[in-house]
Amino acid sequence: MELRVVDQAETKAAAKAKAASAPTLQPAASHRRNPGYPLDLDWVERVRMNRSALERRAATLPARRTVKKDWQAAWLLKAITLMDLTTLNSDDTPGRVERLCAKARHPVRQDILEGLGATDLDIKPAAVCVYHSFVKTAVDALKGTGINVAAVSTAFPHGLAPLSTRLAEIEASVADGANEIDIVIERGMVLRGDWQALYDEVKAMRKACGDAHIKTILGTGELATQTNVAKASLVCMLAGADFIKTSTGKEKVNANLQTSMSMVRMIRWFHEETGIEIGYKPAGGIATAKLSLDYMALMKEELGVHWLQPHLFRFGASSLLTDIERQLEHTLTGHYAADYRMPMV
Repeated sequence: MELRVVDQAETKAAAKAKAASAPTLQPAASHRRNPGYPLDLDWVERVRMNRSALERRAATLPARRTVKKDWQAAWLLKAITLMDLTTLNSDDTPGRVERLCAKARHPVRQDILEGLGATDLDIKPAAVCVYHSFVKTAVDALKGTGINVAAVSTAFPHGLAPLSTRLAEIEASVADGANEIDIVIERGMVLRGDWQALYDEVKAMRKACGDAHIKTILGTGELATQTNVAKASLVCMLAGADFIKTSTGKEKVNANLQTSMSMVRMIRWFHEETGIEIGYKPAGGIATAKLSLDYMALMKEELGVHWLQPHLFRFGASSLLTDIERQLEHTLTGHYAADYRMPMV
């Protein structure tokens, strides 16, 4: 297709109208938090997932559900509000975290927002996600923005420290100001089918979180089967998880659409049985605007537009924002900008 410069006045009005008609945020205050439930091993044993059917369903989604032009711009702006902007590197420093927080305050260049007519939409990510050591840095840098601070605690990414150590890390992160805690489960418990032990640990971690919301990272690439993924999802939700999350981003296999289908369908089943809405967070390898739209389409089809809100759906992302900014500039100019024009940190 021939590239052309889009008429900015036309794009500005159209994108603003479509952004306004995209799913609107509803206050999380109306959301009832998961209180936790007794472990129902009969329910856990009834869980079965058909891997082939999941793969076929996931393969059709990107081809059947696409959005173009101004509609795409509106949904990409929406995607930014669903991000946990993340830095989890061994060479992180307070300066890097501060720069990431500065990006969170202004995630899209002002000229792009003006061109799209989106300056009054308050576009910002849902959270900044960091190691425990940098929680205070992030809290100070984000003061007054309404952006949450998430800490990866519990011996991230493997979760193999003693439980007392992991609980102490959660409590320390909360004390430093984190209002979301991303915990990792011990994958061996899932592989052994020790559901009682998994339930007890997640329940203890939920208690240690207090008012901070807990996201349980399953490490799905290491759980062997889709049925294991689904059972682990259910056990974590019964134990009180506010979110279930695919991966740490450090596994060989991270988030993908078929595994997401397993987890999202367990969220739907849990909601049908309890009336409680659980959040979902795919993480690891979600680096392109196109892929973010695929996940949003999955959520819309499986759970409904209502789930496309920050308290029910997040992307774990470090480089996704850069590609979304490039796509938004393309909407205005018809050309893709170089990555360095949208620096992260």
